[in-house]
Amino acid sequence: MPLSRESVWSLVHDERAALVADLADLAPEQWAAPSLCGRWTVEEVVAHLTAAASVGPLRWIRSMVGARFDADRHNARRLAEHRGATPAQTLERFRAVVPSTTAPSGHTPAWLGEVVVHAGDVRRPLGIPHAPSVQAATEVARFFASRDFTVAGRTAVAGLRLEAVDGPFATGEGPAVRGDTVALVMAMAGRGAFCDDLEGPGVATLRGRA
Repeated sequence: MPLSRESVWSLVHDERAALVADLADLAPEQWAAPSLCGRWTVEEVVAHLTAAASVGPLRWIRSMVGARFDADRHNARRLAEHRGATPAQTLERFRAVVPSTTAPSGHTPAWLGEVVVHAGDVRRPLGIPHAPSVQAATEVARFFASRDFTVAGRTAVAGLRLEAVDGPFATGEGPAVRGDTVALVMAMAGRGAFCDDLEGPGVATLRGRA
């Protein structure tokens, strides 16, 4: 059963706080390290998360119009706005929005997915061994598998059977893909590196789509 909006926001806040704690003692070179999110560094991903927690629907629309509906341009502008003069300032700005319930839309599981996926984008390259709670990962997995919204999750899993080995998430019919819920979430979000954590005859197909 889907969680209440209040419960999902509580999970968002927990995952943001956990990420702040994990990043508190990073060395300068770690902040400049590439993340799993395209061309963004670790620091840029954190600034993006601050932006996502600071831009409501009306401001998001104005920003997208100003960017001529170019999502990359919109994201770059908002990232630059919320990045600090130093990595420490960038982290403090993120710390300040940990309790925020501001988001571009009312799709609360998508914004839980935002922090779960981007936290994985920075933790994996840095070797930080944290994983979100199974409850949080399950909520995101169900949302991603049901639609193409912030990520093309439904397209990624079409014709496959996904089964979590650490929780209740399961969906679809076809060649099986099995693993921890967070690895399934990250693979649905297009992070092919996490396919290394999965097994089953459908993994090759999912990796190709990532």
